[in-house]
Amino acid sequence: MKILFYSSKDFEIPFLEKANTQNQKITFIKDALTSETALKAAGYKAISIFSGDDASSLVLEKLWDLGVKYITLRSAGHNNVHLEAAKNYGFKVANAPDYSPYAIAEHATALLLALNRKIVTANAQVKAYNFVQDNLMGFNLRGKTVGLIGTGSIGAAMASIMNGFGCTLLAYDIAPNYELEALYNLKYKSLDQLCSASDIISLHIPLTEDNHYLINKERMSLMKKNVIIVNTARGAHVHTLDIIEAIENKQIAGYCTDVYEKEAGIFFKDFSEIGIKDKTLKKLLSLSNVLLTPHQGYMTNEALQNIADLTFENLNTWKEHKISKNEL
Repeated sequence: MKILFYSSKDFEIPFLEKANTQNQKITFIKDALTSETALKAAGYKAISIFSGDDASSLVLEKLWDLGVKYITLRSAGHNNVHLEAAKNYGFKVANAPDYSPYAIAEHATALLLALNRKIVTANAQVKAYNFVQDNLMGFNLRGKTVGLIGTGSIGAAMASIMNGFGCTLLAYDIAPNYELEALYNLKYKSLDQLCSASDIISLHIPLTEDNHYLINKERMSLMKKNVIIVNTARGAHVHTLDIIEAIENKQIAGYCTDVYEKEAGIFFKDFSEIGIKDKTLKKLLSLSNVLLTPHQGYMTNEALQNIADLTFENLNTWKEHKISKNEL
């Protein structure tokens, strides 16, 4: 089966080549999937895409007309795929679920620690030979209340880590995992109760219509003024302009994130020489108590190998005309 890999990155290609144990015919291109680049899939029966690729209804129509039948995502999230349209056309679509929950949870923890303990500021200061400590105050995680929004595999991993720090754990999930209550003395609360009681709030949920802009001006008004919000889920969970306003008004203490609601076309590219035009992102990056990384939570050796293995598990299953367990 001929497979085209969109949004291929140099660092992931060796993992994908290693996972191709059945020697399927694979081609890697750096282009993201768009309505224009969909034409490059002519002659391919399957494609593999990343979280920033556009698999909207219009793009799917073009792919179907070109003869593409299978789409496998190299990500767990799939909000960039119009699944209803895909089903109507007849596509088989699968993702890479639970490829490494600890990769994401550990990155969320790293963001939290770096922001709280002013690691980025301290590093910049000492490299300029400034060893003053006046603006480097943080707080202990031990004894703080951490609110987890979402307790799937990543949220559960985050619960384990925060429990290890000696935190009190609250959680909100439409499908609670009550085993976590016994494991980590976690308590499920309503979303508003979690927001009002937590010192740290960490998001670990897939993006849906119901939780778009879940963190907004109204919800932040319930939060403590010293709260830090951590987002390694999806950018659109958070209303960025409301976050900026809340930070500027000292309504919340900080925001650390690996995602941005309008990251498409910006993330995974180098704009260091020409700059960016997104005024909201520029403003967000200008705030000292904001820490943003470029959607790198999945970037561990273990996670990339797992993603590659799951991707070819889907492709190999389809090659044998079977149903993949990861189909959406």
